[in-house]
Order: sequence, then C-alpha cells, then structure tokens
Amino acid sequence: MSGSDVTKHPFYEKTVSSQPIFNGRMISLQVDTVRLPNGETATREIVRHPGAVAVIAMRDGRLLVVEQFRKALERVQVEIPAGKLEPGEDPLEAARRELEEETGYRAKSIRHLRSFSTSPGFAEEVVHLYVTEELERGEVRLDEEEFLTCEAIGLDQAEAYIDEGKICDAKTLLAVSLWRNRLLTGEWRA
Repeated sequence: MSGSDVTKHPFYEKTVSSQPIFNGRMISLQVDTVRLPNGETATREIVRHPGAVAVIAMRDGRLLVVEQFRKALERVQVEIPAGKLEPGEDPLEAARRELEEETGYRAKSIRHLRSFSTSPGFAEEVVHLYVTEELERGEVRLDEEEFLTCEAIGLDQAEAYIDEGKICDAKTLLAVSLWRNRLLTGEWRA
C-alpha cells in the first residue's frame, strides 16, 4: 500500500505526537508517539535523512570503488561511489555529480536500477542505485572533509574484500551481487 491507502492497513501506526530531538547537517532525530493497531501507544525513534545516491561504475570490466575511513564503524571501508542528496536535488544529477567528484570519471550514459531503504526500522533514508558502463575522464573534486582513494577492481578482488570485511555496506554488497548476476545473465537487474 502506498500514499493515503497505508492508513487503512491493519498494522498502520497513527502518529499521536512528534518531538524533535536533534537537527544536524546530515540527519535529524525525532521521537514519535504512535497509536498501535491494538489501541496502545508506543514510541518510535526516527532518523530523518535526505536520501542518497550510489553508482555501480564499470571501467573495462572492473568496478570503480573508493576507500575511505568511516567513523561510525571506526575502520576503513571500500565502497561504490555514493553521496547524500542535497535539498531538492534530482537523484540522477546527484549520481552524476558524486561519481565525478569521487572517481574523476563522468558517465556518458547512466541508468537507474532500483531505490531501496537502508534501515526502515528507524531511518527514512532511501538510496537510489545507478549503473554506468560508459565512462569518460572528468575531474576529482572531493569535499573539504573528504579523504579517499579510487581504484578499479575485478570481481575476485571484490569478493576478497567482502571476505576480509573491507566491503560490508549494503549498497556495495548489492552492487557486487548485481555484478555477478550481470556476468551470468548479461543484464543489470535489481
């Protein structure tokens, strides 16, 4: 069910009140009091996030990835290029922007594969996943607070990074899985 139809679903939780807790530059946090289907009330902690984009970028049969430190995990991660949407920004344009900023490559053509929720139990973030196999040289333009390196890896290296725990985020795991499927079927399907 979508839109107004969701209010008719037997599991629908009606918001009784909402209390803002924190408002940062990337996320905000609120605590909602909801009425449960059985008439009782409960609280829900909700992280508000503007959404993000991620790009499966293939260059000569290899996947472009970036390596960067992730403070929340306290370790270095290998991920596909990705970034947060700016207010009102079109996801396609954001995908093009993030790809060039982080890798120095521009997509000659780019296609939306799927949009997915990252943690629907407490966050509203949606990631829009794109794929490109046609790249041309652009210019790396990292944000002031961004430190990363880019490399092109083969499927064997991607799987080794997964085994080592260097790749553990959902978007990159999904990208590698879709890449495997692409090699088997000849199609990008999500």
